[in-house]
Amino acid sequence: MTKTVADVMTANPATIDASQPVSVAAKIMSDEDTGAVIITNDGVISGIVTDRDIAVRVVAEDKGPGTPVRDACSEDLVTVGPDTSLEQVVQLMRSKAVRRMPVVENDHAVGIISLGDLAIERDSDSALADISAAEGNR
Repeated sequence: MTKTVADVMTANPATIDASQPVSVAAKIMSDEDTGAVIITNDGVISGIVTDRDIAVRVVAEDKGPGTPVRDACSEDLVTVGPDTSLEQVVQLMRSKAVRRMPVVENDHAVGIISLGDLAIERDSDSALADISAAEGNR
């Protein structure tokens, strides 16, 4: 049986309203041991912000921690549904050069799937799978 995104995604992903400051997004990332938070506008998914986005688009540009996440996030989203096959996700990640994809149903985030999730599922003996499965830094 072909596995789908729902089989390997992280359910109930962290979200934040687009108007909130990046400091709140960074705190969520720290508290939840994640590298990405999904951005919403009135509850509807509108972007994604990663730890790298904050470093490159905020810190490196000398913007402060009060910068709204909408100014740091990627808005040109590539999303998938929970019933998308893993093969389709791999193709999309390759063609769009993304490491994480929000999983969306009815314009709402129900999960997130990462390159690490795919590595654990498809090649559990790989270095990326080992790193992805390891406990986060604290």
